[in-house]
Amino acid sequence: MKERFNLSKADPKAFDAMLNLEKYLAASGLDKILFELIKTRASQINGCAYCINMHVRDALKYGESAQRLFLLNSWHETDLFTKKERAVLALTEAMTLIANHPVSDSVFEEAKKHLTDKEMAAVIMTIVTINAWNRIAITSRTALD
Repeated sequence: MKERFNLSKADPKAFDAMLNLEKYLAASGLDKILFELIKTRASQINGCAYCINMHVRDALKYGESAQRLFLLNSWHETDLFTKKERAVLALTEAMTLIANHPVSDSVFEEAKKHLTDKEMAAVIMTIVTINAWNRIAITSRTALD
């Protein structure tokens, strides 16, 4: 597939705005594995090959197992994920699919049980950011590395 648009070349300031979100997330202290699970799962839902490829590689680099990555799209059917990870993955799915229905109180409260307020802020912003990147990459047809 041929790339149809390059945001960083078309408007570097727009691209830098997205990178500033990434800088915030990198400094947030959010666990790197959890960060990559969020990004990979949202990218799976959105069908963003570029981002799936990037975040699976990053997750492996941080020590995530191939088995858990293979089963990420069926996380709710396995006991390989912690309660905290499961709560965050449920929130990731709910926020990514928000057009279908709002995030339920039960999903939000379950995540809140396992996260500090600072972690919750970082998780929410990670979900928001990866969904934005997915939309940019899919619309632009960003080519795989």
